Order: sequence, then structure tokens, then C-alpha cells
Amino acid sequence: MRVSETKAVLSFSGFVSWRAHLNGGYTTGPDVLFVPTMGALHAGHGDLIRAAREMADGLEDRPIHVVVSIFINPTQFDEASDFDSYPATPEEDLMLAEEAGADAVVFPSVSEMYPGGVPTRVERVDFGALTSSLEGEKRPGHFDGVVAVVRNLMEQVKPRWAFFGEKDWQQLAVIKRLVQIEFEGVEVVPVSTKREQDGLAMSSRNRRLSGSDRIGASALYATLKRVAESSDPPSKCAEAAATLESLGFDVEYFSVVQADSLESKWLPGKMRVFVAARWGGVRLIDNVACHH
Repeated sequence: MRVSETKAVLSFSGFVSWRAHLNGGYTTGPDVLFVPTMGALHAGHGDLIRAAREMADGLEDRPIHVVVSIFINPTQFDEASDFDSYPATPEEDLMLAEEAGADAVVFPSVSEMYPGGVPTRVERVDFGALTSSLEGEKRPGHFDGVVAVVRNLMEQVKPRWAFFGEKDWQQLAVIKRLVQIEFEGVEVVPVSTKREQDGLAMSSRNRRLSGSDRIGASALYATLKRVAESSDPPSKCAEAAATLESLGFDVEYFSVVQADSLESKWLPGKMRVFVAARWGGVRLIDNVACHH
């Protein structure tokens, strides 16, 4: 049930006051459907918000808030230049969130997320292959930052459901594990990857691709899809990586692992293909399910 018109809430304290106003003075409950983002929203984020809105509208027996957060988290960037160049588009973000059905958009400040200042190192997280392989191997400390900020957001927003995209599948798996361990009663809702017409996975970083680079980037998904549809995906990874390299991609990994655990042992029907590569100065990641 829709309980309000969209309102931008500029801080966590403002969000708490807004929530209490709607709840007759109570700062917890009713249920929140939460979509955490780093801003620079695109149609893929729109799908996340619409999925939350659709679920909320189907729960007519109780008031529901669809809440979007926008916070560019410095602790999950392993390169300062990547953090500095990450696009910030708050006005456009607010418009997209409202059109997609958000009730509130929260813009936490750095001081609210990190009261003692942005730490140079955050608590190390070890979820086995979920945090040590693929992105975990290539970007040491990345998932430490992801877990730190998601934990803080969950504690502040207190959602019943949290929506994350499958484009960042490994991040999704890490967050599922975090929620399983620390946030009983919260359900993580995955939402399918939104793709451009040529198959490129939508990403906030895509806007940094020039015209010609944007066209060439579609080879990443085409190659990924070919491997996923083959009869023996693991045997095709090296060849696929070499093909991308010959086109000008700088491939960091091209791997087939289990969807749930990210371990490499082959389990029919439970594997995904993952790729990370730089193209036109932009780091791109993607993944798809194997067909066998």
C-alpha cells in the first residue's frame, strides 16, 4: 500500500523523523523495502525500485515504504581515481527514483556512515570463496568496504526486504551471507540484470565510455554468452579471454564457478560464467548462467 508521495530525506536523522511521522510517532515499522545504491541511477536501478514498488503494492494489508539510499561509499574503491571519477547525479537520481515508485530517497552523509571519519582500513571479512575469489582476488579489501556500508545501512534503515541486482552477482552472494549471519528476518531479493539492446549490462560506469568504445564494449556480453551456451564452458574460458584480449580488452578474469558458493568444482545446472575486463579506460564486469 502506498503511504506517501516521494520525499527526499537528506540524512538518516531526517529519515527517522519522516518514518516516525508516518508511523504515528514510532521510529520502527512498518515494513521497509530497501534499495541501496551508489547513485548515478540508470534503468537497471529503475527495475530494482519498480520490483520493490510492485511487491509493496501487493501487500495491501499493511503500510509499506519503498526506500532508496544513495551513498558513494569510499571504502569499497580500491583505486582513488575510480572513486574520484564515479559519477554523481543527485537531481537526476531523485527524478528516476520518484518515477520508479520510491517513497523516500535517503542521502546519508559521510559523517553519518563513518562517524569517526572514513577509515583507511575496515574490518576484514572472510566468507571463503565468496570474498576471496574473482573480485575479491583482483580488488583486495573491496568486499570489506561493501560489507561495512551495507551493515551500517541495514542497521539504520531496518528493512524487511532488500533489493540487489544480479549484475553484481558476487556482491549479491556476499550480502546474502552477511544478512544470513547478522540480520535475521531480512530477505534479500535479487533482480535480473538490465541490458542494453546489444547486451551490455547496464552500469553507472558505462556513461564514461566514448561513442566508439561503447559500441565495442558489446563484445564482452557476446563472448560471455557464447561460453555459457557451449557444451563445456570451463574449457572455453582461456580461448574467450584471448579473443577479448585480441579485440583490445584487458581481461582480469574469465571464469566458470558455482553460482552459490563461487567454488570452481563443476555442478551441472548450478554454474555461472564471470568476466571482468577493462575497455576504453573503464572496468566492466558481467556474468550469466551456464546452460548445462
